[in-house]
Amino acid sequence: MLFAAGLGTRLKPFTDHHPKALAPVLGKTLLERNILYLQQFGIKEVVVNVHHFADQIEQVLMENNGFGSLVHISDERDQVLETGGGLLKAYSFFSDEDFVVMNVDMLTNLDLKKLILAHQSSQALATLAVMQRSSSRQLLFDTAMQLCGWRNNTTGEIKASRPLEHTSDFAFSGIQIINSSFFQQVTHSGKFSIIDAYLKLAETLTIKGFDHSGDLVIDVGKPDSLLLAERLFS
Repeated sequence: MLFAAGLGTRLKPFTDHHPKALAPVLGKTLLERNILYLQQFGIKEVVVNVHHFADQIEQVLMENNGFGSLVHISDERDQVLETGGGLLKAYSFFSDEDFVVMNVDMLTNLDLKKLILAHQSSQALATLAVMQRSSSRQLLFDTAMQLCGWRNNTTGEIKASRPLEHTSDFAFSGIQIINSSFFQQVTHSGKFSIIDAYLKLAETLTIKGFDHSGDLVIDVGKPDSLLLAERLFS
């Protein structure tokens, strides 16, 4: 699943007239680049949630035949539900297999196969791609890379799922592998962040981190990051 429903306020003025998923990087939109990225690892069926300028995303997908993938639209025109709520709304599109979820505005050269294998070997409920890099918000993992908490480095706010002694800080890369049992385990509803759901579930279940420090990851959330992406992903 590609999360593409957000308002993309950091990408103004582009998002005053377009969805962030259609922001171009060297002639290809973020949407196309991530659909093609998933195809590299044999993933050719994708759910895309839409809200902001949803019709533009639908039109581009139709005109380009899904860029070679079978694309399903999860319609959030009535209300944007954030990442957790958006995933729950798309529940009917998923089978009982593990699935990949990523933010449409993240570009990376992460070897997704390694993330999938790590998830399968740990039998975690979810495995999150993370890196040791500076970020305003960070996830806290113990020595076994079990999720223990979250911290906002700007405000100092901390949310703990488990004891925070001997934890290390990692930045979330916006990519994760989720076991289908997530839909039965999650207790949140309505509009919510998937990170908040993970923090609650981590109290009793295994939510793992996968350290891929050293890979390229760009959060294409503002105009200067678009220019950086053009240099790094040319």
